[in-house]
Amino acid sequence: MQGKIVLITGGAKRVGAAICRRLHREGATLAIHYRSSEGDAKALAAEFNLQRPDSAVLIKADLLDPASYSRIIGETVSAFGKLDVLVNNASSFYPTSVGEIVEKDWHDLIGTNLKAPLFLSQAAAPQLRKHRGCIVNIADIHAERPMKSYVVYSIGKAGLVALTKSLAHELGPEVRVNAVAPGPIAWPEDDPRFDELERRRIIAHTLLKRAGDPDDIARTAVFLIKDAPYMTGAILPVDGGRSASL
Repeated sequence: MQGKIVLITGGAKRVGAAICRRLHREGATLAIHYRSSEGDAKALAAEFNLQRPDSAVLIKADLLDPASYSRIIGETVSAFGKLDVLVNNASSFYPTSVGEIVEKDWHDLIGTNLKAPLFLSQAAAPQLRKHRGCIVNIADIHAERPMKSYVVYSIGKAGLVALTKSLAHELGPEVRVNAVAPGPIAWPEDDPRFDELERRRIIAHTLLKRAGDPDDIARTAVFLIKDAPYMTGAILPVDGGRSASL
């Protein structure tokens, strides 16, 4: 992937950081978007630039701001001269039970999980077409099997799956668009719903009887970018078989 320019949203922590590390290891040059995780983002970029000078830049932006989409793409192209790959990874995740949902939840969860990937992809499309690039969206197995009490999040990820397939139609044949659908990979931070008992219950529903690792998602994303030239419109579950046993 030497010479390839990749933009990753929400790239500073967790799954996003794992994707960044594997892409950088493969030789890619990275534009790493973040919103509030400035310390993690700066440490990650410093790590990459120490290994390979000028191989990573940071772009701070709020994906709920409509003006951010063209700016993020513009800053990436300004830094590196082109864009080959967009990875839509950034996501808000928290419960929204019926009876407690407010409009702010809708704007946040739909905004990060669906609206931002759509408008970022649209802004990136001219560059991606020019360089016969690709898009990888990070979806969720709960797009097809909604998780109880996570109504708006599940709707957002279901929309992202539909967006993946729609963009594959709209941007082909020059641009491939695929998605990875994680299962139990990185447990939510500071969410009491996922205590030890609940984690064991979820893992028991996987066929492999264990949780995955963020690098499992990263390896799959790299496969879709680098080694799957005849794949588009595909949604790959990486869930230890959980979706097959639900």
